[in-house]
Amino acid sequence: MRINVIAALAAAMAFQAPAKDNEVRLFVSNGVKAVMEELKPQCERTIGRPVVMEFGPTAALKRRIEAGEAFDAAFLTMEAIDSLIQEGKLASGTRAIVGRAAIGVAVRMGAPKPDIKTPEGMKQTLLKMNSITYAKEGASRADIDKMMDRLGIAADVKSKTLLPEESGQPQRNVEQGKSDLVMTLIPEILPYHGIQLVGPLPPEFQNVQTFAASVAAKADNAEAAKALIKFVTGPTAAPTFKAKGMEAH
Repeated sequence: MRINVIAALAAAMAFQAPAKDNEVRLFVSNGVKAVMEELKPQCERTIGRPVVMEFGPTAALKRRIEAGEAFDAAFLTMEAIDSLIQEGKLASGTRAIVGRAAIGVAVRMGAPKPDIKTPEGMKQTLLKMNSITYAKEGASRADIDKMMDRLGIAADVKSKTLLPEESGQPQRNVEQGKSDLVMTLIPEILPYHGIQLVGPLPPEFQNVQTFAASVAAKADNAEAAKALIKFVTGPTAAPTFKAKGMEAH
């Protein structure tokens, strides 16, 4: 009986191991999280393998890749993808533009929508808010900081600005009433039902972020990863990008 049990356990382990090896592991920036979560079932049907996604700010995922973590493909800002290709972490021949996302402004659901259409309107709105928030390592942080400098209010808003490290916390800060306004990429605003999109930053400060994908230089499942990227950048996936607040490539 004992021998039979051991044999059964060994068989079960042998059955499970290939399934894990068969997984296609992705590092996905928060900017394309909503799109990739929606597309996951279609991706798995297309490549015939399970897909495991790990989400986070591009900067944090880039550090993990540089530290040598195993993965099959990355969906990050184009700047990060190009940098990792130069470092030899990603395969240059597999690089593909995925989509684009603009920086948006959101307030709590039901709150009056402030004026953000012009630089002066944006300036007065930010000065009037009791608290504002955006991600410490978000892809849009540098552009938001530049906007504050150009408006001449960086010092004025510093003490009332929350810069959380945890993904999604800026949005939750507004949902929970800890902050009055959040600024981040529009695809990172729409999934949160407790906040409402006011609109994009004024054109003078807007910087549409481009996201790209590439296969890992040492991918265990390179061909499957290539097929996945081809599907995500193809016409079938384009409507999902639009629905999630992005412009397809």
